[in-house]
Amino acid sequence: MVDVQEIANRIVDNVERVMVGKRAAVQTTALGLLCQGHILIEDVPGVGKTVLAKSLARSVGSKFQRIQFTPDMLPSDVTGISIFNQKTREFEFRPGPIHAQIVLVDEINRATPKTQSALLEAMEERQVTVDGQTHPLASPFMVLATQNPIEYEGTFPLPEAQLDRFLLRIQLGYATKEQEIEVLDRQQHTHPLTQLEQAVTVEELLAAQEAVKDIYIDNQVKEYIVEIVRQTREHPDVYLGASPRGALAIYRLGQARAAMFGRDYVLPDDVKALAIPALGHRIIVGPAARIKDVEPGTIVQDILDRLPVPGAQVKA
Repeated sequence: MVDVQEIANRIVDNVERVMVGKRAAVQTTALGLLCQGHILIEDVPGVGKTVLAKSLARSVGSKFQRIQFTPDMLPSDVTGISIFNQKTREFEFRPGPIHAQIVLVDEINRATPKTQSALLEAMEERQVTVDGQTHPLASPFMVLATQNPIEYEGTFPLPEAQLDRFLLRIQLGYATKEQEIEVLDRQQHTHPLTQLEQAVTVEELLAAQEAVKDIYIDNQVKEYIVEIVRQTREHPDVYLGASPRGALAIYRLGQARAAMFGRDYVLPDDVKALAIPALGHRIIVGPAARIKDVEPGTIVQDILDRLPVPGAQVKA
């Protein structure tokens, strides 16, 4: 039997050799990898978004590609292009940077919607179609996209269909004073990323991804997940709630979190721990609530506080 907990811990511990004081964020990223999902990292520059993606790719021995999105990029710059070969008199496909296993899309909101949409088929169906020809992507495949939540000048906000493709949205945040000093010490002579070694094989990772799907979820927990998602659609501060894909995201993440902590069953605590990063980016806040600076995460937390937990005794 595949020991998902042992494989996940090896990945997290290895990435932590580079990422200082970010264990929670690294664990969440590993959960996304185990669920075969994609992650949107929304944070200010310089907190380690690129380093996280590179160290994750090295830890699992996967091919890494970085795509810097800019306003002048074309969809073919992402997916690839067919070029006519004068010798063979045939068109040859030249794959773009999306044809990797761990893909970092840096500043995804800098590109035009047309270029952003080039990611939709790749993220959902693990393939790209160019000139009528479909090209499958390698496994494992994961998109880690970044965007700056502060600077909006010259950006194109992601449409809801694009946001819904991301399994999770996370933030890294600043390190503490002691942790920043440790970062300085670690990089005195060389960056620790250059010495990072592979922690698990691709075969072990693929086996762990399949093993996660066998984790048991009780019907009461399933009802709890669905009710949380349904409540996002009925909340007075919400203009558009989470889609059924949001419920499936919590379902898969709950399985992965249970396996990561050595359990073969999902607890309501797994659901509560993952609801905000899994649903926050899928909610559109209503105009009145937006004026009051109500955040989607606050709405999800309010729903979690009000809904009874499965198995808990409600006091009369």
